[in-house]
Amino acid sequence: MSGNGKPGKVLVIGGGISGLSTAIEAAEAGCEVVLVERNPYLGGRVVQMNQYFPKLCPPTCGMEINLRNVRNNPRIRCLVSSRVEKITGKPGSFKVTVQRDAELVNDRCTLCGACVEVCPQERPDEFNCGMSKTKAVYRPFEMAYPPRYTIDPEACPGPECGKCAEACQYEAIDLDAKPETIELEVGAVVWATGWDPYDATKMEPLGFGVHRNVITNLMMERLASGGGPTGGKIVRPSDGKPVESIAFVQCAGSRDENYLKHCSGVCCMASLKQTRYVREQYPDAQIYVFYIDLRTPGRLEDFLAESQKDEKLSLIKGKVAKITEDPATGDLEVVAEDTLSGDRVKQRVNMVVLATGLVPAASEAQVEVEGGLERDAHGFVTSEQPCRGLLAAGCAKRPAEVGMCVRDATGVALRALQSSLE
Repeated sequence: MSGNGKPGKVLVIGGGISGLSTAIEAAEAGCEVVLVERNPYLGGRVVQMNQYFPKLCPPTCGMEINLRNVRNNPRIRCLVSSRVEKITGKPGSFKVTVQRDAELVNDRCTLCGACVEVCPQERPDEFNCGMSKTKAVYRPFEMAYPPRYTIDPEACPGPECGKCAEACQYEAIDLDAKPETIELEVGAVVWATGWDPYDATKMEPLGFGVHRNVITNLMMERLASGGGPTGGKIVRPSDGKPVESIAFVQCAGSRDENYLKHCSGVCCMASLKQTRYVREQYPDAQIYVFYIDLRTPGRLEDFLAESQKDEKLSLIKGKVAKITEDPATGDLEVVAEDTLSGDRVKQRVNMVVLATGLVPAASEAQVEVEGGLERDAHGFVTSEQPCRGLLAAGCAKRPAEVGMCVRDATGVALRALQSSLE
């Protein structure tokens, strides 16, 4: 609590676009901020994207500015590779327990890469949705902040190998480092924990994880990205061949009593954006979008209207019932009912992209909160909590696009400052 009328300390859980925006706004207003992020880097889901919609600019533009603001503001303390375990107390005086993973690579790292060259172990690269591999010591992506390598303890044998530590002339690697428990006292807590993609394997008729060329929308972002597993080339996962035809399946699991009841709001625009990725690389490719409703409100209608000018883009109003694979070619058959014509559609394509919905990030669900944390029927943190000092921002409380998350974070930062003064 601040006894002199000055803002107290604010804890922000999550270092994605909402968390960064909240932290920066609060710090620039004079508040001390502790930013806790489970990953070894800041940026959240946004840094996995190839482009924003509707401007189709890379996220590195705005993210670089955000990271510079975090780096240059002495009021912001960043704890990456960390998780909040317990929160007790009341507005103005919360006690928080944070568990920080062992710092196997410290800030002496110069990104020289000597450790990577000698590392004998590999791991699936979750940043690229498992479509590529990295060494056990790796840099999550080119722009990752903090700017240093990290080590996956599950893939690294530790001191019994030690080759990375031996190769590091800057003594930046300590394979004997231990986890750390950090106790904090803060005036307000902001949940900016973001989202996870819905598990596409649960929708068995759509064949994800069974059919080689059925991918998710997040995987498509990584395929299109220059830092992705194919260097930005959109190709079929099964054989690396160019794409001559592709289908986008909207509401994959969403608005469905069997899977997700809610609409994620952003998936229609994300898929329309991804059709542009395809068209840029394959001017003659045939693109099919199967949808229930196309939700592009307000200024986003212009993006839809521009997309509809593409003569090789077919928008089919109908929910996809099943996807099957031709094992000889890897091609896929998409079965749906065109609700406008009443006809049953069977479309053969080279590849399918499932527009899976957004669900609350599971990583922070185990935080022990005194008095509990209110969530809605879909698992998102509600805007109004019994305890006023517990707040939520961005996709922690509802699916939202980047611009909306940034605007929401500004308002939440103000409420956090008010709570920290109590």
